[in-house]
Amino acid sequence: MSPADALPRGAGAGLGLAGTLRLGLFQGCLGCLAVIFAGMLNRVMISELQFPALWVGGALAFEQFVAPARVLVGQVSDGYPLAGRHRVPYIWLGSLGFCGLAVLSIPLIFQVARLLQAGDPTRLAGGVLALCGLFAAYGLAISLASTPYLALVIDRTTEQERPRAVGIIWCLLTVGIVVGAISIAIGLRSLDGVRDPALLEPALFAFMLRVAAVVLLLTLVATLGMEQPAHRRQLSRSRSQSSGRDDAITLRQSWALVTSSPQVLVFFLFLVLFTLALFLQDPILESYGADVFGMPIAATASLNALWGIGTLAGLLLAGLWIVPRLGKLATARLGCQLILASLLLLLLSGLVAQVPLLRVVMVLFGLAAGIGTNSALVLMLDLTLPEAAGTFVGVWGLAQAMSRALGKVIGGGLLDLGRWLQALLPIPAGAFPPYALVLGVEALVALVALTVLSRVNLRQFREDTGRSLSKVLALEIG
Repeated sequence: MSPADALPRGAGAGLGLAGTLRLGLFQGCLGCLAVIFAGMLNRVMISELQFPALWVGGALAFEQFVAPARVLVGQVSDGYPLAGRHRVPYIWLGSLGFCGLAVLSIPLIFQVARLLQAGDPTRLAGGVLALCGLFAAYGLAISLASTPYLALVIDRTTEQERPRAVGIIWCLLTVGIVVGAISIAIGLRSLDGVRDPALLEPALFAFMLRVAAVVLLLTLVATLGMEQPAHRRQLSRSRSQSSGRDDAITLRQSWALVTSSPQVLVFFLFLVLFTLALFLQDPILESYGADVFGMPIAATASLNALWGIGTLAGLLLAGLWIVPRLGKLATARLGCQLILASLLLLLLSGLVAQVPLLRVVMVLFGLAAGIGTNSALVLMLDLTLPEAAGTFVGVWGLAQAMSRALGKVIGGGLLDLGRWLQALLPIPAGAFPPYALVLGVEALVALVALTVLSRVNLRQFREDTGRSLSKVLALEIG
């Protein structure tokens, strides 16, 4: 049973602006939690609790490593309704899961810190594994909630209003990032200068508990009544055979289609490099503010707010003005160039360690990220064959998820490598050189992404993949 057939007639009759804004509250909640996990917690683990950065990046990466589960979650949501509904019950279950795990993460992190201080390798290894398992479970819970949520957006919107709805919801994700950063700055202001774990743990636990309660409440507000009970009905066999949709393409065919076109692989590589260029500094950004600029927890949280404001402005600027005037590929090139320039400015700002300069650079970096992300999303839509939409969207989504995971691991690992080299080689003392290594490598990745983008050809992509799809399907029939 497909999502469209599972829903009653008229379920996709349109949400309207008010309904879209209400449904988008959930996406805003995900943005808020992303700031807390990717920003506040990694800063506390690296700067306050002295975890090796590779541990932190590796543990956080497990949230993205489980991203392939989204395919299975989508299939279960399509075929197995709960309480007569295909979407909302899964959203609620996933939300309960990730909110509960967010609260449990605080005592686990501090327990691992105590094991690190005790110096018991066996118990410490178990604690680190438990931390990785918690972040993996958190990622699965996010998948369980967000995949049916996106399907619900598609179910409830008409084809005409869907682009606007997706744009609004994407902007609300960024708004959630800003709100989350502001909440951290206000809620944890009393922890400025505090490094004692005995004081940090209860304060962070209470803060996370409040955040989880608000997220659950807003999830109910966003989704309650958004889905009508599903009515089972038998699909016509002729329709499923003649529809030509991508659900008729098997996993083996999907892989053959992807690997048969050089242009698919080129764009896949571009997405991996582009995402790395955006998020390689993600696990160490707030620690950069703490160690190099001397900023407290509440102040480093504001860096994400500034980045989010810039990203929102970049998304709107690119969508409303730059892409219509320059075109998709030219805007993507501009976005990569601006990201490269922003990373170099972020690197150079550490030499003077002036907080106002860092804040200006974060807004510029967000603006560049918004312009680049908007053009990359438009290119993704253009480089997707209607006959195999699910296959291509899955491939592009996998590229982004895996590169974000690698960004967390590599970013943390490079910081540890920089500290090791600093102790081994005649490198100037201070906190800046190891962070300079991370940002320098990230700038180099942005430069390589720009080079790979020059090899993307829209016309050749459509010709190559169109021929490849016909060959793959013909071979399967034969």
